[in-house]
Amino acid sequence: MRSVSFKISFYLVIITGILISCNKDLNRLPANTVFADSVYSTPNGYKLALANIYGAYELTGTAGPGSSSIAGVDAGTSDFVRCLWNVQELPTDEAVCAWGDPGVPDFHNMSWTATNPILIGLYARSMYQITLCNDYITHCTPAAFASRGFSATDTVAISQYKAEARFLRAFQYATLMDVFANPAFGTETTEVGPLSFPKQINRADLFKYVESELLSCVGSMAAPHQNQYGRANQAAAWALLARIYLNAKVYTGTDRNTDAITYSSKVINAGYTLMPSYANLFKGDNNVNNPETILAIPYDGLLTQNYGGTTFLVNSACANSEYKPGSPGYAMKTADYGVPSGGWAGNRSTANLPGLFPTPDTTVDKRAIFLNAPGVTAQISNVAQFNQGIPVNKFTNLTSTGAVAEPGAGGTFCSTDFPLFRLAEQYLIYAEAVLRGGVGGDLTTAVGYINLLRQRAYGSTSGNITSSSLTLPFILNERGRELYWECFRRTDLIRFDQFTSSSYLWPWKGGVSNGTGVDAHYRIYPLPITDLQANSNLVQNPGY
Repeated sequence: MRSVSFKISFYLVIITGILISCNKDLNRLPANTVFADSVYSTPNGYKLALANIYGAYELTGTAGPGSSSIAGVDAGTSDFVRCLWNVQELPTDEAVCAWGDPGVPDFHNMSWTATNPILIGLYARSMYQITLCNDYITHCTPAAFASRGFSATDTVAISQYKAEARFLRAFQYATLMDVFANPAFGTETTEVGPLSFPKQINRADLFKYVESELLSCVGSMAAPHQNQYGRANQAAAWALLARIYLNAKVYTGTDRNTDAITYSSKVINAGYTLMPSYANLFKGDNNVNNPETILAIPYDGLLTQNYGGTTFLVNSACANSEYKPGSPGYAMKTADYGVPSGGWAGNRSTANLPGLFPTPDTTVDKRAIFLNAPGVTAQISNVAQFNQGIPVNKFTNLTSTGAVAEPGAGGTFCSTDFPLFRLAEQYLIYAEAVLRGGVGGDLTTAVGYINLLRQRAYGSTSGNITSSSLTLPFILNERGRELYWECFRRTDLIRFDQFTSSSYLWPWKGGVSNGTGVDAHYRIYPLPITDLQANSNLVQNPGY
């Protein structure tokens, strides 16, 4: 059993059923005040309620796999990682999916609309988690602490919990800012109800809010390395600040590369180091002896069973031994992924992703984790054929020793944790911000950080670069090599103006086999039709 004490606390809170119902946007159903008073009557109750917020990242509902805590949204389209992965990876050069499920082909084709169920699910999940945070924060007031007779020590601890809730809320608003740009907005002070709906916020103002929240709450968070695994600390807040500062020109029209250098440097100097083995970052025991990951969503194949998360990432990337379309003898081995009873035959790469690893790097660079299975072709003439497109074996449910993680978990559910922030991204942010003219960094240091990534990848200095090779196009490609399938690619291509334009193409971009440019309005997703119909304060994003 790989559960940590915080995860155990999480299961206790799930059993007690604290989850708050959520309807449209940020509307909250009236709380049972007697029950709430009971939950928040002790410091431990506050910790359990905080665990409930974190738990909403791991599970879609409280009744096991397939359940959903969000009214009107199916569990299959409400898991945070699964939905985010679909919107960040499927419209890019890094992935394509064989499934014809409603909404899935829209992403390759860049033809999504406000009725896309995956977009509805991601928006609803983010709003649901914001609602949980808002509700939690309302109970974290000096008056509440005094009325319950909490000691000064208890108050300090709960203040840290509150800071974590504020961070998690800021993280979800940062997600909405990146994906939907101009969502509904509310905090713990917003009046919402059957006749009152939250106002809409524009992207630039939402950026200011996320920035101010992170800067305000970080001082009350645990220092780096000083919180329980799976909980946010100051380094996570710094990492998120560095991430949004790197993308600030997209969000606000003003670059913040100097700030990106400042906050990526804070993370880099916080004592994290690279995991010696790149592949071990994405295996079933990646919670053990991992000095690189700053914050992850923990999964357990026995205790957090969910058809999203890394269970989705692993199973969708392989097929069971009976799947043999197209070519005789083709059989993707689920054993290569640690899911002996799984294999959903969905996601694989376009030819452009392995193409980021030029010969001979494909075999030398240890980040190129692909499988050359019998009958598989790199070229994709039919998206629906899973054996067209190189399989990605990056995320697996195998441990670093080669064993299946959590034997007896049903052969499908995975124990691999999903990294939200890791040190490698901060090295890449620092280097890109320097190249974009940020003040406070220097090119020599940037080259050194990139070479640390490449030395791990190559196992030697043979892949090292010099300052003349460190260019913005190189950085985009290096981000692809280091961060593929981790929910970054759409955002990166937009920042480099290559997402919708015809300047960079990949198979099936825009629904054309060789790729084509599409209208620029696809750089932002539409607000879901369900929320537009429910909230008269919302105006649809341009072009939809």
